[in-house]
Amino acid sequence: MLTEGITIMKASFLSRRTVLISVAGAVGGTAAIGGVTGLFSPNAKPVANRGNVTLYKNPECQCCEGYADYLRLNGFEVKVIPTNDLTLMGEKYGIPDSLQPCHLSLIGGYVVGGHIPIEVINRLLSEKPQIAGITLPGMPTGTPGMPGEKPGPLTIYEIGQRPPKHYAVV
Repeated sequence: MLTEGITIMKASFLSRRTVLISVAGAVGGTAAIGGVTGLFSPNAKPVANRGNVTLYKNPECQCCEGYADYLRLNGFEVKVIPTNDLTLMGEKYGIPDSLQPCHLSLIGGYVVGGHIPIEVINRLLSEKPQIAGITLPGMPTGTPGMPGEKPGPLTIYEIGQRPPKHYAVV
């Protein structure tokens, strides 16, 4: 009778151990796969605060809200200000009419015009060039905050005191 009780306890103990090992292996395997493939939680939080952004936009434009969300997900605290004076503001920062963007963002002491990808903003903030900022003219599809597919390479221009020149092609 005593032997029978020990056998039952031993089977129960092995069963628990097997379950614990399986669970630990599954969690570890999931973490390894996630790290290798770049998977992330759909509930991932934005990166740490990288600074404040003031985004000026046309009051009727919704894509600018999408761009503001894009900046927030990339660690910026964004304040959106609707205005009907975007062209005048762009001229103030040296953006010619032919290069006017959808909206203007003030980031890290620079004016960033339009739907510019975060990689280009990161480059601007790390290189700290002696320019007023950068602009992506218009509202190209497939850029951050804009639906659709990107039509092809897009040129981002330097703006400031000299005639605009190419800053990046994305």
